[in-house]
Amino acid sequence: MAEAHQAVGFRPSLTSDGAEVELSAPVLQEIYLSGLRSWKRHLARFWNDFLTGVFPASPLSWLFLFSAIQLAWFLQLDPSLGLMEKIEELLPDWGGQHHRLRGVLAAALFASCLWGALIFTLHVALRLLLSYHGWLLEPHGAMSSPTKTWLALVRIFSGRNPMLFSYQRSLPRQPVPSVQDTVRKYLESVRPILSNEDFDLTSVLAQEFLRLQASLLQWYLRLKSWWASNYVSDWWEEFVYLRSRHSLMVNSNYYMMDFLYVTPTPVQAARAGNAVHALLLYRHRLNRQEILPTLLMGMRPLCSAQYEKIFNTTRIPGIQKDHIRHLRDSRHVAVFHRGRFYRVGTHSQSGLLSPRALEQQFQRILDDPSPACPQEEHLAALTAAPRDVWAQVRSSLKTQAEDTLEAVEGAAFFVSLDSEPAGLTREDPAATLDAYAHALLAGRGHDRWFDKSFTLIVFSNGKLGLSVEHSWADCPISGHMWEFTLATECFQLGYSADGHCKGHPDPSLPQPQRLHWDLPEKIHLSISLALRGAKTLSGNVDCHVFPFSHFGKSFIKRCHLSSDSFIQMALQLAHFRDRGQFCLTYESTMTRLFLEGRTETVRSCTREACNFVRAMEDKEKTEPQRRAMFRLAVEKHQALLKAAMSGQGVDRHLFALYIVSQFLHLQSPFLDQVHSEQWQLATSQIPVQQTHLFDVHNYPDYVSSGGGFGPADDHGYGVSYIFMGDDTITFHISSKKSSTKTDSHRLGQHIEDALLDVACLFQEGPRPKLRCRGLQEEDSGHRHGSLPCHTGGSRAPTKSTNL
Repeated sequence: MAEAHQAVGFRPSLTSDGAEVELSAPVLQEIYLSGLRSWKRHLARFWNDFLTGVFPASPLSWLFLFSAIQLAWFLQLDPSLGLMEKIEELLPDWGGQHHRLRGVLAAALFASCLWGALIFTLHVALRLLLSYHGWLLEPHGAMSSPTKTWLALVRIFSGRNPMLFSYQRSLPRQPVPSVQDTVRKYLESVRPILSNEDFDLTSVLAQEFLRLQASLLQWYLRLKSWWASNYVSDWWEEFVYLRSRHSLMVNSNYYMMDFLYVTPTPVQAARAGNAVHALLLYRHRLNRQEILPTLLMGMRPLCSAQYEKIFNTTRIPGIQKDHIRHLRDSRHVAVFHRGRFYRVGTHSQSGLLSPRALEQQFQRILDDPSPACPQEEHLAALTAAPRDVWAQVRSSLKTQAEDTLEAVEGAAFFVSLDSEPAGLTREDPAATLDAYAHALLAGRGHDRWFDKSFTLIVFSNGKLGLSVEHSWADCPISGHMWEFTLATECFQLGYSADGHCKGHPDPSLPQPQRLHWDLPEKIHLSISLALRGAKTLSGNVDCHVFPFSHFGKSFIKRCHLSSDSFIQMALQLAHFRDRGQFCLTYESTMTRLFLEGRTETVRSCTREACNFVRAMEDKEKTEPQRRAMFRLAVEKHQALLKAAMSGQGVDRHLFALYIVSQFLHLQSPFLDQVHSEQWQLATSQIPVQQTHLFDVHNYPDYVSSGGGFGPADDHGYGVSYIFMGDDTITFHISSKKSSTKTDSHRLGQHIEDALLDVACLFQEGPRPKLRCRGLQEEDSGHRHGSLPCHTGGSRAPTKSTNL
């Protein structure tokens, strides 16, 4: 009956972008314009793919080569050594008057073949050059002669004006480490946390593995590394993410925060309009490959493959395995507000809607008085349910509400217009900042569509945030997009004096399309159970965020130390003070030096780190002794970090060996033990990648305050950190309230004390004094002045009532 009702009520009055048109409109013209837009997109993609394929050469280089061959032929020289004559003989004979045309075609074909061979040679040469990692292993600030020569050659072979995917064909494949080295490094990493008896047992298992199974499993990995683009990344995506049956919320997703101390406008719809417009501008640049590839040292490119699935992507649940569905294009966003779903078109016939037009659409949603339908309000809680449960319910939902489900899953991304404010406030800064993090990570359990690649969250006071699904890419990719979004919506697009988006509303725009769910009775109970589980999971997360303002990256650099290693050693000291013992520590680093590389684990709890921590807790140790041990610990951490980045880490290799053993049904007690390890301290640094977009010296508050993730273990911590400018480090800590062993606020205090204690080792006198504003301090007046060249106008972003 519901299907018949929908058929009777169907009105064929919607274009592909959701805008209503009259039936009397010239339909042939609309079809023509639609096809024209489609062909323009296809041609642009084809041209971009062509430019990427021939890089570091260019089409002009072919023209130059062809002209040179023609000139040589005119001078009666044959650079082809007779090949052009052979090619000309193979061409059809069109008569004597076309003899010169055959010669030109022969020269063009020869030039094309020679050009292709040169491009292939350039790709091979650049791949060989990029396989060199000696530069990564050298001390900071020092550069050997081989590295200088390597840099010069890379500069020669890299070409000019690269596009986002220009280097993909030249990136080397991730190497398979020696299994003996991996096992040795593994035993070294667990020695500080195991008793003598447990370590001896582990060593016996390791030697048995090397003797019985290692060579066979390693052979299969080498075969895969030769055949596939990457020997581990696809298995990592499948078995770690897509085959996991746990809830995505807290267990898999992570969040990104807005500016910490400022909010450009308190108008919710305006902030949403600018942010959505900025995100779609980023997508436009992404489609045209106008985003520059990330280069280390300004020269060494990183893999850009993960950028492909930022937009128009949804993780579809399955009974045993999820799959990622990515669309080439989507011209609408799905919006959630007060339990109701909407479809908002992002384009008109003239192109992308302006920020003011998008604000108008979001304001219409905010002003819509219609209530949510029964069960519709909590429907999104199903995306926070265990994946097999959601897969079964989704099958029923798809048969009853396929079009509505497609409108959500086929959207460019998901937008949640929250009805509550968020962010740092003067009245209770610590509690409100923690609540802000919790709202981004978990929300209320039913106001995020966790399957989407990301959800843009806009709070009622204009604060922004991002909730990101993890399987499609890692944090640096979404972080790059988020930096562009914040800089563009604040500095480039800007706001008018009354806090609205610049420009004028468009009264001709149709109302946003309200999505209606025909929910079968049998899934009502599933929604209720999913909501209960989501609220339980959400309520069990203890989030704590604090900006550490005593010192920052500049002080650490003056100590001639790695800023990341400095924080990691302080975290070891803080965790030991919190728990009274050492534990396996997971620090994520990237392997994007290689084609389709993702991440590797740095095992930060080393023997050197433990020795330093014990020295800090031993009152008999002098400061010079502690300082010397700290430097040894930092050097060891740097060595592990560089080894992981260069493909010589431990965990991804052991993971791939374990997967092969499962395929072959080979039992390995050693790999089983490795696979069952618990990471009680999971850490990650969020890098600031586009410093040119922000003026961190004059306006240090206009930088993203980073983001966080849930703990990897029920009795563990998740800790992320970001260097905000030169003098502030923001920490995001999470743990489970159900654990009697963890407390996020307690660890936060230990981290602050540990950082100050370590800093005292490198300066005379008492602990460093507070240099930057703390949570309680008022906004300083200079931030109300005009922004430098970033902004289109002379007016600084508007502040809301919260800091």
